[in-house]
Amino acid sequence: MKDNSNISPELFEAIERYINGTMEPDELKDFNDYLKIDSEFKTQVEDIKMILLGNKTQSLEPLNTFHEKKADTETLTFNPKKLRYLFFSKTAITTAIIIAISSIWFFSRSPNKKIYATYFKPFPALSMPIDSKNNYEFYDAMAHYKYENYDLAINKWEDLRNKKPNNDTLNYFLGVAYLANKNIDRAIPFLEKTIEIPNVNFSFLQNAYYYLGLAYIKNGNLNLAKKYLILSNTDASKEVMKKLD
Repeated sequence: MKDNSNISPELFEAIERYINGTMEPDELKDFNDYLKIDSEFKTQVEDIKMILLGNKTQSLEPLNTFHEKKADTETLTFNPKKLRYLFFSKTAITTAIIIAISSIWFFSRSPNKKIYATYFKPFPALSMPIDSKNNYEFYDAMAHYKYENYDLAINKWEDLRNKKPNNDTLNYFLGVAYLANKNIDRAIPFLEKTIEIPNVNFSFLQNAYYYLGLAYIKNGNLNLAKKYLILSNTDASKEVMKKLD
């Protein structure tokens, strides 16, 4: 078990304010943003809420008494899938919460995840040209991408890419589609392939740098994030760079 002596009590207090509905509007907005970004943290908060509400309706044995009664045949039971923490007194609950979340950055505390969530928007879908007979499969996938059916779009573009592995447009949209589908690790290689040998005639080159920069922000590699954001000559990349300074 890790040493939790350096954990701040603000964590429990913030979650308790959220559950009790006493958060200030600005704090509540940030808190909800983090809940949207980090599904693991959202699960943690739901479990804590269950504990606190359970604590109000049940009279539970203090932690010390629990340890003193090892010989007692009475046991505490709980569903491990629904509840990860033991139901103790409020002091013990606080301790249990801190221990359980000691390995998690408070709200995934780095502001970088919030930057990514704020600035990532899927690249707009391309309209199908009038004469699209030669690119029907590409635009068929694009239609799925447009309506956020990312799995279908990715599968169709992956099939096309097997025939054209060096096609910049395919690699670019695969990278962005994987980002939109919340698969950062799969997105990065496709975006890197797009800018591997920069083609000044490639229409989406600056955007590829931008999305690659965002992907590395999400992954926590700020050095690479800044490198690609600087290479991107877009207003959005300049705005994100200011947030990182």
